[in-house]
Amino acid sequence: MISHEDKVLILGLESSCDDTSCAVLLNGKMLANIAAAQKIHEQYGGVVPELAGRSHQQNIVPVVDAALKEAGVNISEINAIAFTRGPGLMGSLLVGVSFAKSLSLALNIPLIEVNHMQAHILAHFILSPFDGAQGDKIKLQPKFPFLCLTVSGGHTQLVRVADPYTFELLGETIDDAAGEAFDKGAKILGLPYPGGPLIDKYAKEGNPEKFKFSKPKVPDLNFSYSGLKTSLLYFVRDHVKENENFVTENLNDLCASYQKTIIDILIEKLISAAEQTGIKEIAIAGGVSANSALRSAIEKTGKEKGWNVFIPEFQFCTDNAAMIAMAGYFKYLRKDFCGLDVAPLARWGVEKGI
Repeated sequence: MISHEDKVLILGLESSCDDTSCAVLLNGKMLANIAAAQKIHEQYGGVVPELAGRSHQQNIVPVVDAALKEAGVNISEINAIAFTRGPGLMGSLLVGVSFAKSLSLALNIPLIEVNHMQAHILAHFILSPFDGAQGDKIKLQPKFPFLCLTVSGGHTQLVRVADPYTFELLGETIDDAAGEAFDKGAKILGLPYPGGPLIDKYAKEGNPEKFKFSKPKVPDLNFSYSGLKTSLLYFVRDHVKENENFVTENLNDLCASYQKTIIDILIEKLISAAEQTGIKEIAIAGGVSANSALRSAIEKTGKEKGWNVFIPEFQFCTDNAAMIAMAGYFKYLRKDFCGLDVAPLARWGVEKGI
């Protein structure tokens, strides 16, 4: 076991989907977190895997160079390379995994595989360079064990986190994830991709009680959103037959009502998980944790239920390399390294990674 007092610089690489990101962390403190977004997918209404992979190849070297310069670190000082092994798009993962292995081999330093979903959860432990410095308070972090509602475009999960290495999946989506429900709902309403943030934007001006959408009855702590998406599709279709301007005239209310239904499902399952486990340390993670209505709903519910609620900074909600480096740091402390024969995994359960 390596001491927390040792100086450990981790370079993290994230390339699971359409953002190429590199971060440098010093003992869990973020020195740099650089990302290159891919705008090309907007014209197609979703991420095109082949184009994503090619863009990662173009972006990864400039992104790594920018992160090292921002951190003020020479690449020879790096102690280990942490990278996303999965889950994600295979073509995108291949770029990051191959680059990480090459860098590890060239520098003769350890290689650390990271589960992307676990990294989202462990993003709560990333510190800024100023945490604890000059009398500044160190940000509050969840105490183990805690529950994490991880919500993104591809995943909706309830996870019990016993420690930085032990994750128990309590429930997950059986079809569409909440992020997919946002983006597909936005497409039905004629909004461009990515539509989730736009629904959040228009919902702020709408009445969430104006329209009612059915909630699926799913057993245990699992989720389902395909029925809700279909419900919106038929609702809009039927009303447009009567009034072709129905969507534009009611866009704010439609967004608010649809968003409320998505979030109500999340909160109801989270309440059930907290009651079943008796855990009051509650966190959210993933891209949808940037949604303002979800953040407000979990804060409100937390006050009502007596929870300690932890909401990530916006920069750590979407895919980023700082969370990969953070997960890598925990593994580095245990000397939990992988070999150069490691291969990417498009599917990789949250309970099996770290």
